[in-house]
Amino acid sequence: MESGTDIRIIKELLGHNNIKTTEIYTHITDVNKLNIKSSLDFL
Repeated sequence: MESGTDIRIIKELLGHNNIKTTEIYTHITDVNKLNIKSSLDFL
């Protein structure tokens, strides 16, 4: 995640059904969400 992996990918890898669960486990804040880069950003 620190390298820009999309949280939705992390959600799938962790097997979570809800993105909120992933946010709890990764301690995402609304401010940090704005800085997440999608792998599509590097295309």
